[in-house]
Amino acid sequence: MRALARRMAAAATATALALLLTGCSSTDDGRYADGTIRLRFQSLAWQKESVDANKQLVKEWNAAHPDVQVEYVQGSWDNVHDQLLTSFEGGEAPDIIHDASDDLADFAYGGYLTDLRSLLPDRLKADIPEQSWRTTTFDGGIYGVPFLQEPRVLIANTKLLKASGARIPTPERPWSWAEFREVSKALTEKGRYGVAWPLKEPVSVTLNLGLSGGGQLFHRDPDGKAELRFEAGDQVVTGTIRDQVNSDRSAARTALGMGGSDTLPGFFGGRYAMVPLGFAYRQQIVEQAPEGFAWTVLPAPAGPGGQAQGVSPQTLSVAEDSPYKKEAVAFIDFLLRPPNMVRLARGDWMLPTGTTALAHPSLHTAEHGWAIGTALAKHLRPAPAQTVRGYPEWKDKVATPALQEYYSGAIDTAELRKRLVDDGNRVLARYQR
Repeated sequence: MRALARRMAAAATATALALLLTGCSSTDDGRYADGTIRLRFQSLAWQKESVDANKQLVKEWNAAHPDVQVEYVQGSWDNVHDQLLTSFEGGEAPDIIHDASDDLADFAYGGYLTDLRSLLPDRLKADIPEQSWRTTTFDGGIYGVPFLQEPRVLIANTKLLKASGARIPTPERPWSWAEFREVSKALTEKGRYGVAWPLKEPVSVTLNLGLSGGGQLFHRDPDGKAELRFEAGDQVVTGTIRDQVNSDRSAARTALGMGGSDTLPGFFGGRYAMVPLGFAYRQQIVEQAPEGFAWTVLPAPAGPGGQAQGVSPQTLSVAEDSPYKKEAVAFIDFLLRPPNMVRLARGDWMLPTGTTALAHPSLHTAEHGWAIGTALAKHLRPAPAQTVRGYPEWKDKVATPALQEYYSGAIDTAELRKRLVDDGNRVLARYQR
């Protein structure tokens, strides 16, 4: 956080200095005194490669478009929802907004974001698959451009995996959830767990991997209202994790309160043989792994729902209050041209949504598991709660504490169902009156 604060302060200083040196000042309508249009682009990029890629693309745009200048503003994933809500209500929102699709529903329904349907160029609309566009579509309107996505994978200690004699899964033949459970037990011995589940934030992991078990949790009634149901398919992944922690003792209980990065020292030290993580964590592993440490990327297990996974892509939206919507969309189109989308994807160690960018040879190499990730792209689906109003409150107040207690063994399946469904539907009802 301190490093982020320093970067934000430095960016603000640089912007102020640039204005001073050029003799420009901005007016209330978003133009500089010389008539140049000013657009503010709030980015949530945080890894150095990603920040550098975004800033370089802004620089390239500004050099080619002297009449429409973009100011890079550094945001943070830690508080983006509250920060954006405050800026919307205060009339100070950035023109171009970087966020995630599962954070857009309340902003879209609240009238804070621009419906992009009439503004998007045909090239961009055609290049991104329909299943990705569904993640940003609310009431028929499109309120963001999905551009980066991240499957969940298993990161495994190559030496320990080979020594176990377990079958190595491939995208064409992944482990089943039952097989994954057996492999985890085989990898467990004194001083070592077969797997560590970092579930400090358990909801997205549960929902997104739950699709492979045939679960959905969020459903629509005949009137189109969202309702929660905890069915047999929803128990495949949740039950596997709970049994690994409490029955098999093959999953580290202490990891349940960890974030993904927190598990890496134990992974490098041989305390955990496998860690389920988002695809982007590969960058941290490359940077932090001890010399000679061998690791491999494996596809997540499959179940009755196949290899389906839910994703909430990163998105680019335009504030409804922006006076320069066409110019803002033109910048987004530039940012997401296939070569630029590849640069952004590699900078964030994620997958592009665009089909042209996804086909780039650099994303199909064996190095660092890139080919595994791209092979999983066709199985990615909109996360179950993408368009559900009230999801943030349900997640924070109901689902997170209930799942944490369930995975630790403090409550049983019946109590989990009661809290997720009964308490959850009461939350959703307030947003759907």
